[in-house]
Amino acid sequence: MTAEKIAVVLFNLGGPDGPDDVQPFLKNLFSDPAIIRSPLPVRFFLSRLISKTRAASARENYARMGGGSPLLNETRKQAEALDAELVKRGRDAQSFIAMRYWKPYAANAVSEVLAWGATKVVLLPLYPQFSTTTTASSFKSWKEAGGPAGIAVCCYPDVPKFIQAHARKLIGAWEDAGKPANVRCLLSAHGLPETVVKSGDPYQWQVEHTVGALKPLLPAEWEFEICYQSRVGPLKWIGPATDLSIEKAAADGKAILLSPIAFVSEHIETLVELDIEYKHLADKHGAKVYLRAPALGVDEGFIGTLADLVEESLADAGGPIRSSCGGRICPANWRDCPNRRSSATKAA
Repeated sequence: MTAEKIAVVLFNLGGPDGPDDVQPFLKNLFSDPAIIRSPLPVRFFLSRLISKTRAASARENYARMGGGSPLLNETRKQAEALDAELVKRGRDAQSFIAMRYWKPYAANAVSEVLAWGATKVVLLPLYPQFSTTTTASSFKSWKEAGGPAGIAVCCYPDVPKFIQAHARKLIGAWEDAGKPANVRCLLSAHGLPETVVKSGDPYQWQVEHTVGALKPLLPAEWEFEICYQSRVGPLKWIGPATDLSIEKAAADGKAILLSPIAFVSEHIETLVELDIEYKHLADKHGAKVYLRAPALGVDEGFIGTLADLVEESLADAGGPIRSSCGGRICPANWRDCPNRRSSATKAA
């Protein structure tokens, strides 16, 4: 009998390796019909226009991090940590990275998985909260690249180990700063155009679900607010916007404690947008305290979450896609939820 070889495909957005890659990376991003929901000729024109107009400022931001994105290296560390954890559990497993908008693309990962001789495949996005613009787009790229079928994990917004990892990061940042009083905890996620959410995308609901699970693990005296960053283009986006939430918290005399609640790796949105641009904004508006909890990275609880999801997927005979609870997490009105199975009872 052939030994079971498990390929775990980790999906993320990707980022440019250096200055020359910035414009083509942006063009790839804004060419995705999941991002720009316009007919092909319009989308082609907009992707070229946006990538050209944003390239210079984007290069400046990437230059603050050495010229390129750290996301691939961060994802490699997570892949190595996950492989080590799965080996501890007695699995012959290897992780493969599939980035959506820059190398290594899904096609690269497909070739590596096939060459390795995987007998089972788990598709595991590094987006805890499902969106058509991230998870669904990545799964589509895998299928279009000829990727072998496997079990796809659509989301894991409320897994206890994942939530506990976020709580540890927040409390650690607060304690390291001397436990300032009068805290307003801003939970910042990447934004989406309102039209995407109104069409049935469950991302915003899942972000709120994550925060709902997190709040009981944090000090009761803290105030909490969900906010959204990285707005692009003229469309109306879900809010409140993180920059406006920071301005208001500063005006209210609050100690600002911010968490990148929907990001699991350090990259341009955390290292530049949160740590530099929004820190400057907080200082400008008189905030006496501005703290940022780190992304989860290789936190033991987060890597344990990923390993648990792999094992649960291998044991699941229910279908090609599953959430962290096995069935559907999202309420029925979120039409773009990919999990058609009825909600499963979560393990205690």
